[in-house]
Amino acid sequence: MAHYKCKICGYTIDEDDYEEGLNIPQGTKFDELPSSFKCPKCRMPKAMFEKID
Repeated sequence: MAHYKCKICGYTIDEDDYEEGLNIPQGTKFDELPSSFKCPKCRMPKAMFEKID
């Protein structure tokens, strides 16, 4: 699956391996996350993430 990176702080998310503290079920695609999702590091909205592979 893909990786996504916050354009503000550089935090990366791997669709194959979400961090436990995010409370996101494994196998969830980034596009399926609610629009209310925020970067866990800098709290910027989901729209500030870009696909990096």
